[in-house]
Amino acid sequence: MTASRQSRPPWTHVRHAARGKKGRGIIKFAVSGISIAINTLALFLLSQEAGLALALASALAVEIAAVGTYLLTETCMLTARTSTFGRFARFNVASLMGLALNVFIVWFLARLGLYFLAANLLGIAAGFTANRAFGVSHMWGGAV
Repeated sequence: MTASRQSRPPWTHVRHAARGKKGRGIIKFAVSGISIAINTLALFLLSQEAGLALALASALAVEIAAVGTYLLTETCMLTARTSTFGRFARFNVASLMGLALNVFIVWFLARLGLYFLAANLLGIAAGFTANRAFGVSHMWGGAV
């Protein structure tokens, strides 16, 4: 291996694989799975270990997952641009409807007696649907 190939960051290979349509689909699937895991783990830790109220823990967990999703997408999918605070702010504002819906569903279903992590999965599904409907996936100009 040449010295230039050894000095490349590991995500360079992921970016190259993501250029094709099939590669993009696999990367999107992986980012979604990682985001769900981050959200669920954060919700559990914030509500059970840190003792935060469920609605607050859910809102923070969704935001942590959103930041993770943004960073993963920027790192793995995009090659020509650098991350900017402005693009992150637009992504975050566009994600607010999904966040609100997710938090409401977790809170509401948990109050009805559904286990909070099961309610979280339903909240994630509803938040994802809202984000897609409001164009969050278009933040990257069709790259995602």
